[in-house]
Amino acid sequence: MPSHNPAFGRGFANATNGAAGQQYGNLGAPQPYGAPTQDPYGAPAPYSRTTTRYMTMDDVVQKTGLSFLVTVLSAAVTWALLPQDLALGLALPAVLVAFVLGLVIAFKQIANPAATLAYGAIYGVALGAISEVFNDIYPGIVMQALIGTFGVFAGMLVVYKTGAIRVTPKLTRWIVGALFGVLALALVNLVAGLFVDGGLGLRDGGPLAILFSIVVIGVAAFTLLLDFDMADEAIRRGAPANFAWYIAFGLLVTVIWLYLEILRLLSYFQDN
Repeated sequence: MPSHNPAFGRGFANATNGAAGQQYGNLGAPQPYGAPTQDPYGAPAPYSRTTTRYMTMDDVVQKTGLSFLVTVLSAAVTWALLPQDLALGLALPAVLVAFVLGLVIAFKQIANPAATLAYGAIYGVALGAISEVFNDIYPGIVMQALIGTFGVFAGMLVVYKTGAIRVTPKLTRWIVGALFGVLALALVNLVAGLFVDGGLGLRDGGPLAILFSIVVIGVAAFTLLLDFDMADEAIRRGAPANFAWYIAFGLLVTVIWLYLEILRLLSYFQDN
């Protein structure tokens, strides 16, 4: 089953195929006619311990938890120690650097702690600055957004683990289609805003903006189901242990997106 999370791309297939290749070697390759097969006395025992350590759910939990911790600490340090003007000045460069790094991780299938933790630390700078500004304008909104994000994450995890919603190929197609549709609308709204004040009205705080944010939050929440399913599928297919860093990266991308959208939605209600 290929990855349906845009953050994972071909990395899942490469990781699992690579692990399988290490496990089985060239046993499937055709032998020349008359050539001897493997020496039965030199072959490893069928139940001998392999050198490859496969990914477990503990790996996913630990790597994801560490990635979130680095992101939160980076955001907290930015908020607490940097003057607001300096923090805001660093927010846009941090977002751009994190965006480029995220693309590199996704397309080059990088699964190592340095890349994932660097992404979290850099994006944490932007999150700290953005959160500080929102909290100054709307006191207490950041805590509300954090509670909302944690609630959605926990709720979708329960829904996934209990099987209330199963990740089927049809559901996956719907989620991916909705994801690209939301991103396309956001991009069109941004471009339209260059020519018309407020663009399409998707981000001006009005009823249409509130509806759009609710839809975006829903799409992000269902994207979490794809992330959870990808972790389970990678474990079932024997991905190497370091692939957990790639899973952590995908979850980090989704949760950051979810938090920022909840923060935006709450600000709309504060203004109305």
